[in-house]
Amino acid sequence: MSTNEVNEHVLAAGNKSGQVFTLLTEAAARWPERPAVTYQGVTQTWHETLLRCRAQASVFAQAGIERGDRVAYLGFNSNVCFEGYFAPPAIGAVFVPLNFRLAIGELIECLDDCTPRLLICEPAFYSQALALLEACASVSCVFVTGSALDFDNAKRHGVEINGVTQSLPDEMRSLEASIAEIIAGASVADMQPSSFEETLILFYTGGTTGRSKGVMLSNKNFLCNTSGSVPLYKMQDCWCFLIVGPLFHIAAGARIFSCAVLGGHAIILPKFDVPEVLESIANYRINSATLVPTMFQMLIDNPLFATADLSSMQMVASGAAPMPMALQHRVIEAFAGINLYQTYGMTEAAPIVTSLDSQYHVVSGPGSEKLGSVGRPAPHVQLRIIDEQGADLPPGETGEVLARGDNIMTGYWNLPEQTAVALKDGWYHTGDAGYIDADGFLFLEGRVKDMIVSGGENIYPIEIENVLSSHPAVHQCAVIGVPHETWGEAVHAVILLDDAVSEAPTERELITYCREKIATYKCPVSVSFRSEPMPLSPINKILKTELRKPFWEGRSSALV
Repeated sequence: MSTNEVNEHVLAAGNKSGQVFTLLTEAAARWPERPAVTYQGVTQTWHETLLRCRAQASVFAQAGIERGDRVAYLGFNSNVCFEGYFAPPAIGAVFVPLNFRLAIGELIECLDDCTPRLLICEPAFYSQALALLEACASVSCVFVTGSALDFDNAKRHGVEINGVTQSLPDEMRSLEASIAEIIAGASVADMQPSSFEETLILFYTGGTTGRSKGVMLSNKNFLCNTSGSVPLYKMQDCWCFLIVGPLFHIAAGARIFSCAVLGGHAIILPKFDVPEVLESIANYRINSATLVPTMFQMLIDNPLFATADLSSMQMVASGAAPMPMALQHRVIEAFAGINLYQTYGMTEAAPIVTSLDSQYHVVSGPGSEKLGSVGRPAPHVQLRIIDEQGADLPPGETGEVLARGDNIMTGYWNLPEQTAVALKDGWYHTGDAGYIDADGFLFLEGRVKDMIVSGGENIYPIEIENVLSSHPAVHQCAVIGVPHETWGEAVHAVILLDDAVSEAPTERELITYCREKIATYKCPVSVSFRSEPMPLSPINKILKTELRKPFWEGRSSALV
């Protein structure tokens, strides 16, 4: 059997069983000694990973976790978080990776919503874990990751939190000690993984305004996405994947399943750090990475990039936010010889909707006219563009993007009304505005809610942002709608200038620059300059809501 046939067999076995856990058992059976995960210099094989996941599932079962219960994780990227994508679902439980950047009140809100019976936390989050244990009635047990010896010391002497030593309650236990006990011969629970339609993972999205939404993703959703993404990105057997995006976000998490199908090796970094990323690529001979536009810019801008060894890299995907055209040109030049993909997706789609193939990542010549698009639908996805009345629009006309496929979420946890708004007749309403050209390529125009209505004209910020980003003095920009007494809204640009600029452009100069390239009615009528970086979400998207607030304070607007 050829290598590709083996990879296909692993995926087929998962699809046949309807269980993502099968991908792990098949990988461990076929490539037991291949490296699966490396974290902080320690590597574990696929066989060891399976043993650890079974042991964790048994630990959870002994702690009273039953089918359908939630198991939450609070911590940085780690091997334990990687294992969380398999271990709780092995006994039918639901894994909930939490955004560690949330304030304690927001974390409490998430846990009160999904009511996990068990929390896994890293030692760096003792303070939050103690607060959650006290505030959230559902949490009866907290397993702490890291060295069992370190946990014993913390248990014996307490931990210092805000200058005060606090003792650890009996509800806190060492996860590693519990795993070791199971592997050493204690009773192993019966593995009864969650089924095809059952929820596998619950991802919380948002949290910057209003209530976070828990997105329910099933085995079906992830198996569909994995079946599509492996051939879509031309992934190969035994690839080495760099996982540097947060694993509480699906863009990073979904790669775990691709890694299992290929018998690959995941190099997990706790957070994005340019020197560590470049060092890991060179030392581990990384083949693939998924980055957001901000990460690309940070890499290229760093002096270390000029001498970095990228010779092992075969594929780099961009996602989570649109990439300005000026940055795309820089990335194409900087990553010459490496297959580049731009992906459009969202948590609700597990996550891939469309992808722009590497052949269209060219600045000039055949195919370059597609560079501003996010590509064609993934193999498992259907697309529609509709107007405000729900009627289908022809090629070239802008409306809301709808997607359908087995990758689309089950719904939002405990939010039936919001689920009904988002899912209609099997179609997911993305809230994104865009159009499909005659060749089937999707061009995004921004969020429907980001659309600026000025004097009756619909204006999409991304077009203006692409123009501003091409100005040599502009490091970062965001275009928003601000109140206007006559037009309703006016176009306003928020600019962060490049530090290296010797002579800063004026507001008038930037407006004129735009007017030379796009229609006058689309151009900013005002510009503000920031001295600090743009406010970013945990996945490095610019938080336009935060930028709008000062302008809309005291006014009625659905945008804020």
